[in-house]
Amino acid sequence: MNLGQLQQKLIAAARAIPPSEQVPYAFEQRILARLRDCPAADTWELWSRALWRAAAPCVACMLLLGAWSYYVASTRSPQTDLSQQFDNTVLAATDQEPQVPDTSW
Repeated sequence: MNLGQLQQKLIAAARAIPPSEQVPYAFEQRILARLRDCPAADTWELWSRALWRAAAPCVACMLLLGAWSYYVASTRSPQTDLSQQFDNTVLAATDQEPQVPDTSW
């Protein structure tokens, strides 16, 4: 059967059924009035709740990583200095010789 014909038959059958009287008078207006009385969702409140819930796991991760870095630093030899390694890494690009383009054809 063609889907267009089926759709037309279903719409015609639905239009042939009279509306039901079981729905109370002005039902839509009462529902809409109740919806208007409900307070709107406060996005700042939702954000603050989420951030406060995330604070405890963040503190726990910070403490665990701090203890781990303290433990790792105490077991390594004193020759490895994190600040020196960081400076070497950040300044590695500036320590390189500038590349001179080859102009010979």
